[in-house]
Amino acid sequence: GDEASARAAATVLVEEGLAACANIIPGLTSIYRWEGAVTQASEAGVLFKTTALLLSEASERLAQLHPYDVPAIVGWKAQQTPRATLDWLAQQTRQEGRG
Repeated sequence: GDEASARAAATVLVEEGLAACANIIPGLTSIYRWEGAVTQASEAGVLFKTTALLLSEASERLAQLHPYDVPAIVGWKAQQTPRATLDWLAQQTRQEGRG
């Protein structure tokens, strides 16, 4: 959606301990097919940083908060993440009892 909805969803996921951080990327132009027509829209994207254990729950919560009927939520697990980053993610999310 727009930057305001991205900011709102990011705040909720961080406050609820489902993400340690969210990077909002405003000003994206999306070209996509919807209901049989190719269209384009200005959107904001968000990169959420969370743990592998919380990825599914964070994705489900984001789907609840997203303004679109069919949001494009994509998650992946980083293959080579430094131990310090993994520790920080765990400390900042409910993985270690927060939230």
